[in-house]
Amino acid sequence: MIEIKDIYKSFGTLHVLQGVSLTIAKGEIVAIIGKSGAGKTTLLQIMGTLDRPDSGTLSIGGTDVLNLSEKALAEFRNEHIGFIFQFHQLLPEFTAIENVMMPALIHKDSEHSARTRAAKLLTDLGLAERMSHKPSELSGGEKQRVAAARAMMMNPDVILADEPSGSLDEANKHELHALLQDMRTRFGQTIVIVTHDKELAAISDRVIELKDGKAVCG
Repeated sequence: MIEIKDIYKSFGTLHVLQGVSLTIAKGEIVAIIGKSGAGKTTLLQIMGTLDRPDSGTLSIGGTDVLNLSEKALAEFRNEHIGFIFQFHQLLPEFTAIENVMMPALIHKDSEHSARTRAAKLLTDLGLAERMSHKPSELSGGEKQRVAAARAMMMNPDVILADEPSGSLDEANKHELHALLQDMRTRFGQTIVIVTHDKELAAISDRVIELKDGKAVCG
C-alpha cells in the first residue's frame, strides 16, 4: 500500500531523514517509534503528502504521489488519506457532526450525503447523543473518536495517526487502542501510528524505529 524509497529530508544543516526506505502492506497497522527529534512526525507528514522530501520516492496504492500537481495532490489526499492528530484539531466553532462532514464537503459531496455518512460514523463510534455538541463540550476520549470519524469520512486507504494517545488518560488510551484495531478490522484501512506509547506500539503488527535518520524494521 505504501512504498517509500531513499527518502531524504533536511532542515538547514539538520539532516533528519537519511535514506529511509520501507514498505507497508494493505491492512497493516504499523507503529513508528524513536527518540524525540528522530524525524517520526516529519516522515508521517511526508507519507501524508503534507510535506515533500528533498529526494526519494513515495507511492501510495500504486500512485507516485510526489509527481502529482498541487491540485491533484490535494484531491488525492482528501480521497485516500485520513489523519488523526494528538490534539484532535477539531474546529471549535463547529459541532461534532459538522467537523466529521468537512472532508466530504471539501470533496464537494452534497450536504445531505455528507451528513448521513457522518451521522452513521458517529453512531457506530458511540456518539449518537453527542453529534450536536461542540468540541468544548466533549471529553478527551469523545474528541478523539470524533477525530477518528473525520479521518474515516472518505473511507480512505490509509489513516495516519500522530501521537493519537498523547493527550488521553489511561481509560481513554485503552479505548483508542481498541478503536484503531476495530477500524482496521471493519474497514480494512492501513494504519500508520507515530507514538511514544509502548502499549499502542504493542498492538501494532510491526514496529519501525527511526534511528540515525534511517528506518530499522522490527
